[in-house]
Amino acid sequence: MRILRPADFVRVYERRCSAAAGPIVLYAAPREDANAESRVGLSVSRRIGKAVLRNRWKRRLREAFRAMRLQLPPGTDYVIVVRSGEPGTGVEAHRAAEASLVSLAARVTGRVGYPAAPAAREVASARRRRGR
Repeated sequence: MRILRPADFVRVYERRCSAAAGPIVLYAAPREDANAESRVGLSVSRRIGKAVLRNRWKRRLREAFRAMRLQLPPGTDYVIVVRSGEPGTGVEAHRAAEASLVSLAARVTGRVGYPAAPAAREVASARRRRGR
């Protein structure tokens, strides 16, 4: 359920489909297999704070994604970027994070121009980058 390879992060960023709410920016890109499970990648920079704070953000976001992943359209990769701030604590903050991620995902994937499959030119440019 996680994006770990740098090439997958680059693919999602290059798609340029994003939405932001507060300290969270969500990027989305369709996967090759439209029926595959949705995956999430997290990007929490050192500007956010020390390792304790960055890991707290990551735990909070992973748990929110796990709880709401069935509400998301299948076959999509998401990258969540944290801009600033400290994550809330408690049940209310967890629910707010879930609601925020669901609404951001709906905004990104519901836009006109968000295709169900990657465009042919993106696949061709990815092949050129890999040297094929």
